[in-house]
Amino acid sequence: MAEVLALAAALCFGLVHFLSGLLARRADSYGVAAVGQLGGTVLVAVVAVAGAVTGAGPSPAAAAHAGVVALGWGALSGVGTGIGVAYLYRGLASGRMSVVVPLSDVAAVALPVLVGVVLLGDRPGLPAWTGIALAVPALWLVSRRPSTGGGADTGRTAAGTRFGLLAGIGFAVQFLAISRIDPAAGLWPILLARAAAAVTIWPMARAAGAELRIPRRLVLPAALVGALGSVAIVLYLAATREQLLAVATVLAALYPAVPVLLAIALLRERPGRAQVTGLVTTATAIGLIALS
Repeated sequence: MAEVLALAAALCFGLVHFLSGLLARRADSYGVAAVGQLGGTVLVAVVAVAGAVTGAGPSPAAAAHAGVVALGWGALSGVGTGIGVAYLYRGLASGRMSVVVPLSDVAAVALPVLVGVVLLGDRPGLPAWTGIALAVPALWLVSRRPSTGGGADTGRTAAGTRFGLLAGIGFAVQFLAISRIDPAAGLWPILLARAAAAVTIWPMARAAGAELRIPRRLVLPAALVGALGSVAIVLYLAATREQLLAVATVLAALYPAVPVLLAIALLRERPGRAQVTGLVTTATAIGLIALS
């Protein structure tokens, strides 16, 4: 069941990236991200309050009593999300998508796996380890885009590498912090996570010179995409409660395959050889992890 939850989270994360990409073609990408975080915050707030009123979930006071630490993990997760998104977009603006995207994806997976094994004592079986080992190059291949610059443009490559690593670290913090949330706190830590992400993105986007403007007709779609992101986070949280951090994170982080498949099916894009290899490797990794 945990594997299904993690893959469902990957599906939702992938849909968020695909739809956000479509919206970013018609509006400022930072604006889309910021509105999305606010939309995700509103959804979690409504569900959390409804749960507290009906008794299906804890009240804010009960959540705080269950552990201020859980709320802190939620806030830290949101800061990681905000940093990851902001540096990802700065990296894309540097013109080195072929470096930024795969590097951020691999870093977002490698760090939680390392923490899970070294600090938390995760010990996946051989099939799972094999799947994890395949997932890392699969992420790189699926996420990679052809480089559009010359080999002498080392400045943009260095900037892309730096921003890609920083984005990956931010997303890794998101994955790690979510996995440490106490179930007794309910959705309140996730609410803090979404709010913290929105608060983090806005000043970083302004510092990068972003206008943070979005056409009024796109506000609702962007907010709904952000709400879907909240669903993805909740699914990932549920998966980490039933599965090792290393395994749950790897499965959830395979989401880059989703926008690639959607682009092939809906936008009639033709995948490169590397992406096809990455998709096949991704499927193999999922199968091996499912066998564990």
